[in-house]
Amino acid sequence: MAEITSSTGQPREYRVEELAEAAGITTRTLRFYRERKLLQPPRKEGRIAWYGEHHLARLRVIGELLDRGHTLGGIAELIGAGESGRDVADLIGLRDEIAAPWSDETPVRLGWDELVAAFGDQLTPENTAETIAQGYITLDEDGITHISRRLMDATLALVAEGVPLAAVLAASRKAQQHLDAVAEAFTDLARDHLLGGLAHVDDLTPAEAAGLTERIRRVRPLARATADAQFSLAMDRKVRAAYERLLTQE
Repeated sequence: MAEITSSTGQPREYRVEELAEAAGITTRTLRFYRERKLLQPPRKEGRIAWYGEHHLARLRVIGELLDRGHTLGGIAELIGAGESGRDVADLIGLRDEIAAPWSDETPVRLGWDELVAAFGDQLTPENTAETIAQGYITLDEDGITHISRRLMDATLALVAEGVPLAAVLAASRKAQQHLDAVAEAFTDLARDHLLGGLAHVDDLTPAEAAGLTERIRRVRPLARATADAQFSLAMDRKVRAAYERLLTQE
């Protein structure tokens, strides 16, 4: 990017108030960043501090990282990495990939009238409390928001087929516990055998960070495919065993 220059042909410089205005922050915030060593020291001319375009660029990077959910402590580490000669963009990409959500569920909102129509007298305080405890819904005066349309649709369908809502929630609780264990097993596998570099993420070179980011992207669909295949095979085993038990009872 071309460096902005003044009318004299020299690189543009800013007083503290001008820099804060250009970055869209307050002078108090700018000084706080200086105190946290997120911003390079200015050039001093007597008692006047002059800031350059590199300071403005740094403030814009800080603002972008804050918008993406990074903490000031994490930003300080990333900036330190960049000043050590590593590419901050590569490290940011790696950290964002690590923290990226696995689920792509769409929330769904239902009003109380819809819920009563769907669940009738099964819409009890106990069932509602259990659903909240499992982390699936939030309440407000007008109804609920469920974190997953697919799960909500499946629940509605099961209840419509005659399965009590309490039984659906009990099965959901048990499945959630087992799936947490499955997720932990895959997390441990990836950590111990595929993503060892994560333990020293701040020591990675740009090439290593980029390579690890790509590896994480490749591993994600493998984990999903393995879990899906294992669930289908487990269902085959359990359904077959349950059918055989029914036959022996006749």
